[in-house]
Amino acid sequence: MTKARCEQISLSDTPWYHVVNRCVRRAYLCGIDQVSGQSFEHRRDWIEQRILQLASVFTIDI
Repeated sequence: MTKARCEQISLSDTPWYHVVNRCVRRAYLCGIDQVSGQSFEHRRDWIEQRILQLASVFTIDI
């Protein structure tokens, strides 16, 4: 059964969290795909800017 986020996270007990994201179907988010040789480096700056923008909306520190 799912829990509300306020029940899962206690900033007084653990103020630091490491967030991980992964892609499905062996898709590459950033870097060079070793199988196809295709570069996805162009996404790195976009992802960083998006994370910073979302951090300002959700008032979290990055």
